[in-house]
Amino acid sequence: MSKTESFDLKRYLEAGRKGIEAALDEYLPPEDTYPENLHKAIRYSVFSGGKRFRPILCRACFRACGGEGTSIMPVACAIELVHTYSLIHDDLPCMDDDDLRRGKPTNHKVFGEAMAVLAGDALLTLAIDLIVREGVRVLGNERAVRVLEDLLQAIGNKGMVAGQVVDMESEGSGAGAETVEYIHLHKTAALMEASGRCGAIVARAGEVLVKRISEYGLKLGLAFQITDDVLDAEGGFGELKAGASLDKRKNKATYPAVYGLQRSKQIAAGFIAEAKDSVADLGPGALPLLSMADLVIKRSH
Repeated sequence: MSKTESFDLKRYLEAGRKGIEAALDEYLPPEDTYPENLHKAIRYSVFSGGKRFRPILCRACFRACGGEGTSIMPVACAIELVHTYSLIHDDLPCMDDDDLRRGKPTNHKVFGEAMAVLAGDALLTLAIDLIVREGVRVLGNERAVRVLEDLLQAIGNKGMVAGQVVDMESEGSGAGAETVEYIHLHKTAALMEASGRCGAIVARAGEVLVKRISEYGLKLGLAFQITDDVLDAEGGFGELKAGASLDKRKNKATYPAVYGLQRSKQIAAGFIAEAKDSVADLGPGALPLLSMADLVIKRSH
């Protein structure tokens, strides 16, 4: 039995999820905060059953780099707020037009389009505020500013937003491999990369280790999105999403559309192997990272 096979990833992820959700509950304003509908909409999406993969990844990288204690929590939770904001906006009729998210009605189906836009906007600003307010308190100015700069680069016009723009513009265009890679790198992998790198920065890792953790997060993110594409093409999401395959309905630029299913699975497996190579020699602290990488690839098999 390999070390990763003996590692109880399910228990690790469940403990991590509970810890992240407890912190999110503490950081977010209560539902009865005025205006109530805004805060109900925020909490509806934040607590809609997500696995908290990105904040758990952030904390796992923090610990793999020697970090101890709870100083990572404001950063990890900020990353989850950013991720949730992006999902709310992705689901809007003007973008992916999805009725279901994690088996539940999407935010705009419950609260209306305008409130969904505003709830997403509020989550993004709450994420920044969390790093500025709590991050500075526990990390000091220098590390908090570096984390904030890193995260903003990953989610703005050079990262996630850019990926979403190209994704929308490429619908029905028969986009090739270069465009698909750009979309995946920016829309999904950039935030995964930032999740890992921010964990390393908070742990005061040296630049060489920060770079290796970044490589891990980037390759993990690419594999994650490819397996999502594969699952969507194969109907692997079941009733978690509404209607037929979103990618097919909108003729989206995906790896399966360019390379086919089997080759896409092979490419994802290659990215996972590269991710694991980046952190394999970090000792016992790398076990969660190696196991999380294995989990990503198993989703499509």
